[in-house]
Amino acid sequence: MALTAVKGFNDILSDESLRWQHIEQTARRVFELNGFGEIRVPVMEKTELFCRSIGDATDIVEKEMYTFTDKGGNSVTLRPEGTAGVMRALIEHKLYAQDPVAKLYYMGPMFRYERPQKGRYRQFHQIGAEITGVNDPLADAQVLNMLTSFFREIGLSEPTLQINSLGCPECRPAYRTALRSCLEERIGGLCEDCKRRFATNPLRILDCKVPGCIEKSAGAPSVLEHLCSSCNDHFSSVKRYLDLSATPYSINSRMVRGLDYYTRTTFEMVTGLLGSQSAVAAGGRYDGLISQLGGPSIPGIGFAIGVERIALLLGNQQFTSSPDLFIATMGAGERDIAFSLMDGLLKSGLRVEMDYEGKSLKSQMRRADKLKARYSVVIGENEVATGSATFKRMADGLQSDAALTVAGIHSLIMKLEQ
Repeated sequence: MALTAVKGFNDILSDESLRWQHIEQTARRVFELNGFGEIRVPVMEKTELFCRSIGDATDIVEKEMYTFTDKGGNSVTLRPEGTAGVMRALIEHKLYAQDPVAKLYYMGPMFRYERPQKGRYRQFHQIGAEITGVNDPLADAQVLNMLTSFFREIGLSEPTLQINSLGCPECRPAYRTALRSCLEERIGGLCEDCKRRFATNPLRILDCKVPGCIEKSAGAPSVLEHLCSSCNDHFSSVKRYLDLSATPYSINSRMVRGLDYYTRTTFEMVTGLLGSQSAVAAGGRYDGLISQLGGPSIPGIGFAIGVERIALLLGNQQFTSSPDLFIATMGAGERDIAFSLMDGLLKSGLRVEMDYEGKSLKSQMRRADKLKARYSVVIGENEVATGSATFKRMADGLQSDAALTVAGIHSLIMKLEQ
């Protein structure tokens, strides 16, 4: 029986990992420019953390979490999302005491037991960012501007920003009542999940992708029509700051998100290029989450980006990591010199490759082409005797001589790259 990966758990091979590195490096650059610092939290937490934060009635907790009892009899869960763990760390280490405003970002694997689909696997990866300690809609606007900056810097123009407000604990109950009243007579046409949601969390019906549920919920009252004055003012300010920043957006009053902790501003970056999996990044404000988890009453807002989906959108772009120099040798006697030069050049910061197996010169040059080396050099008896060699720029065939020393080669390549 052949050993293969577990269904929904995928390998990321070398060529693909170059695309992932580009995504991660862009996120680090953009986030740190905005004053965010990285936090790394465990992939496993106590199950109670996710039940209390995400909500017992959500699909994630009810059907999708990887939960098991460890050898100590404790119920533990592989993290299905990143925010809860970051907030647990914030509370446990009292990060709010060091600075009332915390700006944190994270990246890593998440786990949900659901049917593997395009861009979403049972082990999937997210990059997220959180600001805690700020009620002002300025924080919402900065988060949204930073998210759109990330997509601009990574070279994607297709995902567009959609925003909404879910109100607060004061105004949302009235909306839930109005929504239930509207859907009560239509409940027979809803899917089984939405029939259950009708009792536990009717807002989630608006997020259902089943065509029948979309049809039955058409014309449902808008949450934006039921905001209290404070939530309405907050949302108006968010829009005003986005307009001041010239950040394009549209309003999607049906966006509710799948986690119970969201309040007020919610948002998604959506694309039509991935079929039904349109959201490539999403988030919102969670002003009651930290106190709900046992911490102080501190507001927060954040988002998560789906790395697999971003990688799919970057599929047509080429990401390569090519050697600066390939050293070919004419015989066994020159390989020691080549190895010594390679070692010195690597230590000087140049990426260098050479033949390891004593193959023919023709085979070595084919290898240089395959690796897309920027420069090549052939070292034979004459080159050893004179202490110099001819270096070839592979792109256009330009040839230049240089001494067979680390300093000479490094200087030549740096000069030709100017």
